[in-house]
Amino acid sequence: MNRTDIQRLQSIRGYPLVSILLPTHRTSPDNRQDPIRVRNLVAEAKKRLLAESPQRDVALVLQRIEALADQIDYRYVLDGLALFASSDFAAKFHLPFTVKERVVIGETFAMRDLVFALNRSARYWVLVLSEDSTRLYKGWRDSLIEVTDGGFPIRREGPGATEPMPDRFGTSLSAYEDERFRQFFRQVVAAFSAVTAEDELPVVVAGIERYLAYFNNVSQNLSRVVAALTGSHDKTSAHELAASAWPLIGNHLAQGRQAALDALGVAVGAQQSASGIGEVWRLAQEGRGAVLLVEEDFHYPARLDPGGMTLIPVDDPTGLDVMEDAVDDLIQTVLAKGGRVVFASNGSLAAHQRIALILRY
Repeated sequence: MNRTDIQRLQSIRGYPLVSILLPTHRTSPDNRQDPIRVRNLVAEAKKRLLAESPQRDVALVLQRIEALADQIDYRYVLDGLALFASSDFAAKFHLPFTVKERVVIGETFAMRDLVFALNRSARYWVLVLSEDSTRLYKGWRDSLIEVTDGGFPIRREGPGATEPMPDRFGTSLSAYEDERFRQFFRQVVAAFSAVTAEDELPVVVAGIERYLAYFNNVSQNLSRVVAALTGSHDKTSAHELAASAWPLIGNHLAQGRQAALDALGVAVGAQQSASGIGEVWRLAQEGRGAVLLVEEDFHYPARLDPGGMTLIPVDDPTGLDVMEDAVDDLIQTVLAKGGRVVFASNGSLAAHQRIALILRY
């Protein structure tokens, strides 16, 4: 799941839109209960839909929900599962984080958990270079999920790999092999760029020095590569890769947080900053936010005034006109308008009421 998926789901309106969310389990014996829980939640959704509307009016929604449930391969579930369906739309997502079990039927899909995880979980890519099988993983904190579309995993084929090297007079085998490797890693870079274009996250590249050199030579994504794991990782499991990559990403994020705090100090001195969620909200709506800094555990349930520019705090976050967390909506606004978001450690923005905005102008 990426920001494009979130935006697409958020753009869908109508009734009834059905959201089914539940925690799942990666390993046995806990995962034996997952199919039962899915069936029970699908039955609950069906019962509620039929209680509200004639079957002919909700038949397509019911068909899509049941089709989604039938498509689940329980051997490959993660920590959470989300099913979304309407009369003309259906999608399922395996999630590397747990969610609260529930069925929601409304005019919009239930996106709270997904937006929260997408915004606040450290995400990154790990690219494992190998001529036998170049693999791509998406990272969520200390968990990796292998990408198996967009051509991945990629295996080098042709002369020097799956076929013999050419044997003809005048051919420089070393130069020929060198060019074949360059072609292969251009293929890797092209596939990597296409798959990650909608989620331009930090990248950890792993491989022997020779492969890293080829990749660096042909790559157009060097600015996104924040660390390298040198050595052969052909047989390294996702769990082992995560154990090595996550500390490197953590160090990169820590450096980014400090740089953002330093930049905020400069912006305060230049009177190009805002503090407190009320002022930050207003200026972000105007498109003036370059960098949003927010403490990791800062949440703010609120409703909007009729003009849409003023937040009114609430004690009960469950009302129909209430944003469960205005901070998540604010993050989405800043990102949509081309800004950047940095999460700061709790207490580091106390002088700014836990949230601050570096302004463009």
